[in-house]
Amino acid sequence: MHSRPTQAVILAGGRGTRLAPLTDTLPKALIPFHGKPFLGHVIDMLREQGFERVLLLLGYRAEAMIDHFGDGSAYGVEISHRVTAPDDLTAHRVKDAAGELDDRFLLLYCDNYWPMQFDRMWRAYVDSGAAAQITVYANRDGYTRDSVIVGDDGFVTVFDRGRTTPGLSGVEISYAILQKSAVLPLLPDHQELFEEAVYPALTARGELHAYWSEHRYYSVGGHERLPLTEAFFARSPTIILDRDGVLNVRPPRAEYVCTPEELRWLPGAREALAAFNRAGWRVLVVSNQPGVARGRMTLDDLAAVHRRLCGEAEDAGGRIDRIYFCPHGWDEGCDCRKPAPGMLFQAQRDHHLDLTRTTFLGDDERDGQAADAAGCPFGLVTESEPLVAHAERLLALRTAAVG
Repeated sequence: MHSRPTQAVILAGGRGTRLAPLTDTLPKALIPFHGKPFLGHVIDMLREQGFERVLLLLGYRAEAMIDHFGDGSAYGVEISHRVTAPDDLTAHRVKDAAGELDDRFLLLYCDNYWPMQFDRMWRAYVDSGAAAQITVYANRDGYTRDSVIVGDDGFVTVFDRGRTTPGLSGVEISYAILQKSAVLPLLPDHQELFEEAVYPALTARGELHAYWSEHRYYSVGGHERLPLTEAFFARSPTIILDRDGVLNVRPPRAEYVCTPEELRWLPGAREALAAFNRAGWRVLVVSNQPGVARGRMTLDDLAAVHRRLCGEAEDAGGRIDRIYFCPHGWDEGCDCRKPAPGMLFQAQRDHHLDLTRTTFLGDDERDGQAADAAGCPFGLVTESEPLVAHAERLLALRTAAVG
């Protein structure tokens, strides 16, 4: 059994020319967001995920990086540095550091932040038997250009950094688990990008596995990304709620709340929404509503129910910021009906959430399955532990954390 890696290696030597003039005097990894450099947020996450040592592969403005991060004591990890020329390409930087690499390590680009859950990644890597595993963002929203094709078995069949191959679907974002003995022989003596030297060769040998993610990543790769990244690191407190059985009385099986008059609030639910609102939390609702597909109600009927829900919440001092619903039937194969996590990922993209830090409260097994698929913490709402009890607990935890 392989040992879980504790070393992260971060490529952080490029000039960041797409971010000029910001990077004329500052490495892009040091661009601040909410009082901390971008790479500082990444290193915090690495520590939280159990990484103990970070190797920074530096080049451009290396002295500024070393001055800030030092030996890592301020971040609770051990940080070391390897410096090569600013214009060296990434394959050379990794090859230069060969003697400092663990047998297996995590490789990152310094300009991407993705809310990693490393235990899940590691299980997928071990189960695959692959020499290497990259993280692939599904990119269903066209956030960037696709660069890979992944087979049904989870292995990469095409890796095309030039992004010209027909049928590409998903983009590699690093967060790669690598076996040193498989990677080092592929690194050339000449200057080349690491991903061009290594990943196509591993793909051709059937040794490159993909860890697939629907959770958007955030970056400092270009000016257009900075406002999104700023919003993400604001970490505005957010709660995601199921509707029926959490806010209002759940109708009997195969019955639906089809008119505003049929809506009946659960005890304490409006008070819970008011408490979240007073504390400055965003409240999102995700709800399966197959009654639309079954012809029991129209979209206009559902909108009327939701107008009453939101209006009465506001009358009680609460607020529902947005309601996501799936109108499809159980057998339509959509990706939004819970237990599928599609609505959670849509909410993530719309509001720049970190789902690994965003609790979803629901009242049945499907809600829990959707939360697990999205990587959300989950809380089960019951008669003995209603929404208001969860609200009190979560608000107290938040107060203690910021406190």
